[in-house]
Amino acid sequence: MQDLALTAVHRRRLREIWRSAGWPCHDLIEVDLLAAGLLERVRQTSGHETLRVTDAGVQVLAATRRGNQAARSRHEALVERVATEMGRAGRVVWRGLSLRARVATREGGAWQVAMPDVFSIRHTTVEDYVEPIVHEVKVNRSDLLADLRRENKRAAYLSLSSECWYVIREGIARADEIPPECGVLVAGETTLDVARPAPRRAQRLPFATWMALARATPVEGRLDEAQLWLGDADMPLP
Repeated sequence: MQDLALTAVHRRRLREIWRSAGWPCHDLIEVDLLAAGLLERVRQTSGHETLRVTDAGVQVLAATRRGNQAARSRHEALVERVATEMGRAGRVVWRGLSLRARVATREGGAWQVAMPDVFSIRHTTVEDYVEPIVHEVKVNRSDLLADLRRENKRAAYLSLSSECWYVIREGIARADEIPPECGVLVAGETTLDVARPAPRRAQRLPFATWMALARATPVEGRLDEAQLWLGDADMPLP
């Protein structure tokens, strides 16, 4: 058995073999996993050979799952913070939207599905004042770097918003690593600090986006504590 610096590819292959009948691919990823003792070869009575995840491999799968769950929890907590702040700013906020956006390509254009973590608009009846904003939340560096390579995804966000922001957990990246067309918010333990403001562009939402918003349920607004004291003058104070 030898030490192995596990990559995402190794972990994904280990998970695939756990879920499958264990048919080998005979590639170098399997060689690494066999040498590390995370897989073992099993000779079937029919004479053919399959792969089985060892107890050590199961421990790796369990640790990976715990890590993924923790990352999702951190991500959801930060998404909730951003959504709350947008609500406090008087905006109408949605989470988990699935929107279609038209992006430019070498062939002329293509539709791209955009799923921003937080999407918000101003609370206004004047279409030109809506100012849609996209916030994309990242809590680990590998996820951020993978996302930054997806130019079409970013183009879709930009086509749907007057401002596009990356919200990054403190310490995972520098602001200058984020493309200049996006703003950067750095999330500390209790603060959201502007590392670089997002360029603002005039933007009108296409009709398809309005229809998607109409079908979706916005995040429930939060009353400011000061507003709780406002109301009918004849109502007795608590």
